[in-house]
Amino acid sequence: MPSPLSLTRPHRDRLATRVTFFCSGFATAAWASIIPFVKQHVQLSDGAMGMMLLCLGGGALLGMPIAGICTSRFGCKRTLVGSVLAMALLLPALTLAGSPTLLALALLCYGMSIGTTGCAMNIHALAVEKDARKPLMSGFHGFYSLGGMSGAFVLTLLLSLGLPPLGATLATSLLILALLALSAPGYRTEPQSHSGPLFALPRGPVILIGIICFVFFLAEGTVLDWSGIFLHEYRAVPASAAGLGILFFSIAMTGGRLLGDSVVARLGARRVVTGGALIAITGFLLSLALLSWQAALLGYALIGLGCSNIVPVMFSAAGQQRIMPGALAITAVSTLGYVGVLSGPALVGFGAEALDLPAALYGVALLVLFALLLSRRVPLTPAPASMSSICLEKS
Repeated sequence: MPSPLSLTRPHRDRLATRVTFFCSGFATAAWASIIPFVKQHVQLSDGAMGMMLLCLGGGALLGMPIAGICTSRFGCKRTLVGSVLAMALLLPALTLAGSPTLLALALLCYGMSIGTTGCAMNIHALAVEKDARKPLMSGFHGFYSLGGMSGAFVLTLLLSLGLPPLGATLATSLLILALLALSAPGYRTEPQSHSGPLFALPRGPVILIGIICFVFFLAEGTVLDWSGIFLHEYRAVPASAAGLGILFFSIAMTGGRLLGDSVVARLGARRVVTGGALIAITGFLLSLALLSWQAALLGYALIGLGCSNIVPVMFSAAGQQRIMPGALAITAVSTLGYVGVLSGPALVGFGAEALDLPAALYGVALLVLFALLLSRRVPLTPAPASMSSICLEKS
C-alpha cells in the first residue's frame, strides 16, 4: 500500500474516511464480542446488563452533538483524532472494570467516543463526497460494515485461541491506533464556518430524513437482536446456528454498500431508495410468510441488501439540503437514527409481548413501507457542483 503522504489530496481524503469507518465498525464489534466476558466478570444479572447497555447508548447520544460542536469549532481532524484515540484507549478499560459503577462510567465514556466518531466521520465523509462530485457515501458505510464483520471475526478468533479479553482488546486497540496513524494525514483541518447555533433541532426536510433513518436503523437493529430468537423459536433452528440470520444479513448489507456508489451513480438516488425499500419489505414478508428456515435466511439477506444504501443516500441528502448547515443536519440525523437502534429492539419486544414476535416483525415491515412513502417528499438530487464542504482543506 502506498504511503498516505504520497497520494494526492482527494485520495488521502477518501482513504482516511474509509479507514475511519472501518475502525468504528471494528471497535463496535469488538465490544459486542466481549459482552459475555464483561457480564461474567462484573457478575451482572440480565437486567443489570441491560442497564449497562443503556449507559453505552446514552453516551453515544451525548457524543453526537459533541461531534457537531467540535467539528464546527476545531475541525474534523482534531475531533476525529481525539475521539478515535479515546475509543482505542477505553476499549481495554471495559475489561478491567470491577464493579457496576465503574463499568457504567466506562461504558458511558466509551459510548461518547463511539457516538462522536460516528457523527464526525459522517460529517467528514459528506465533505469528501461534495468535493468528489460523485456518490461515495455508500462505499464509506460499506467499510463500517466490513469493519464490523472483521472485528467480530478477529475477536472471536483471539478469544477462542485462549487469549484473555484484556489481551484481545489491547490487540484491537493497537490495530485501531495504527490505522489512526495511517488515516490522520488525510483528515481535513479547517472548522466549518456558519452562522447560528452549533446544535439545533432538525427542521424542514431534515425532519423527514431523520424519521426515515430512524425507521431503517430500527429495522437493522431488529434483525440483529431478534433474528436469532425468531429462527430458533419459530423456524426450529438450533440455538448454536441461530446466528446465521445475522451472517446472511451482514454479508448482503456489506456487499450492497461496497457496490452502492456505482449503483447510485447509475440508477439515481430515488430509484435506489425505492427499490431498496421494496427489497427489504420483500425480505420481511418472505421470512415471515414461508415456514422454512431457508426462506428466512434468504429473507434476511434481502433485508440487508435492501437497507444497505438507503441510510447513506439519506446522509448525502441531509448534506445537500439548504435549510440547515450540513454539520447540524448530519448531527440531527445521526441522533435520530441512533434512537432507532436503541428503541427498535425494545419496541419489537413490547409488540411480541402484546401479540407475538411475527406480528411485531410485520409491524416493522409496515414501518419500512411508511418510510418509503415518506421518502417521496425528500429531495434526492445529485451532489451540487459547489466545491464548498463542511470541513475545508487548510489552504
